[in-house]
Amino acid sequence: MLITDTLAILISLAALFSYINYRYIKLPTTIGLLIIALLLSLSIIVLGKLGIPLEDHAKHLLSQINFNETLMQGMLSALLFAGALHVHLEELNKQKWVVAILASMGVIASTFMIGFTSYYIFAFIGLEIPLVYCLLFGSLISPTDPIAVMGILKTIGAPKSLETKIAGESLFNDGVAIVIFLVLLNIAGAGHGGGQGEMDAISIATLFAQEALGGALFGFIIGYITFRMLASIDNYQVEILLTLALVLGGYALASALHISGPIAIVVAGLLIGNKGRRFAMSDKTRRHLDNFWELIDEILNAILFVLIGLEVLVLSFEMQYLWAGLMMIPVTLLARFISVGTPVAIMKLRQSFSPRIIRILTWGGLRGGISIALVLTLPDNEYREALLVVTYIVVIFSIIVQGLTISKLIKKT
Repeated sequence: MLITDTLAILISLAALFSYINYRYIKLPTTIGLLIIALLLSLSIIVLGKLGIPLEDHAKHLLSQINFNETLMQGMLSALLFAGALHVHLEELNKQKWVVAILASMGVIASTFMIGFTSYYIFAFIGLEIPLVYCLLFGSLISPTDPIAVMGILKTIGAPKSLETKIAGESLFNDGVAIVIFLVLLNIAGAGHGGGQGEMDAISIATLFAQEALGGALFGFIIGYITFRMLASIDNYQVEILLTLALVLGGYALASALHISGPIAIVVAGLLIGNKGRRFAMSDKTRRHLDNFWELIDEILNAILFVLIGLEVLVLSFEMQYLWAGLMMIPVTLLARFISVGTPVAIMKLRQSFSPRIIRILTWGGLRGGISIALVLTLPDNEYREALLVVTYIVVIFSIIVQGLTISKLIKKT
């Protein structure tokens, strides 16, 4: 099957599901699409048991799609840029310490809490998974997903300061988590004959600095160059094309330079969305730019959440894996509560927070496609399938249950 045929099917499904959700179900778009795709997947599985061979055709379609490459090398850059474009630097600057600590130390703490706890839980139910792979699971499930979070925040009307905390953290912590994941993946490879070499403290610090700090600096450079180019012309078609080149070309170049593409694009998006919109664009360009990136954001989000819902068709739902996934839901929530609550409780001594901020940040820390994309990069060994199913269960719970109830929690503040 040609890639154009696969894309045509996915866009058609996304359009049909969006219509059904908007017309009849009336849930937030991302959640509605995910639920409909899940119901379709389960229906295909049931029909397969009844002798109607749709499951093989659906699995063949999904086999044509590399979820990791589709998201991490395709959709992610555009989705991050679209999200960063509307984050106000003034608000972000007010919350800079909260965002910085949650996006860095919070992710690191959560990684180790989930990693060590999952190691003992997996062993308790008979899954012998090495500690380094449990830590890998901790690193990929710890970051809040900016795609899922931004999609929900659009619909619930959260206070601006709260929205900045949640959105700012989610935009930056995936880049930090990816760096941690890469370090642990190197260690896992070294310990299992993968040939990556030993990782000491200096090499870990170097890799982190190269990826995270290098990504931020690179993002500022390409963002500033694009800003100067936008300021020198007044043609909205060309200006939109320049932002598209910034996103796709900048992300690809960051990957080639072995620095964090997600962090680079977020920094560039913040620069263009604030300084660029104010000093380098006419009102007409701003209007067209906003419409263009909002449309790109909606289309890619729709396709992504349909894909997440369809991925259930290729999973092996063994009873051990199901139990592990269900047991990890409260573990991830508790780790999130501690990794958020501890720094916020300390910062409360010097600045004021809304009364329910820890609960909101805990419950509003949605997991999404990035977690699934990262778990799919694990080596094809005996641990991968179990971790994939566990990750999938946590992500589905997060998007549907937390996503549908977070608005009620926020409205109580």
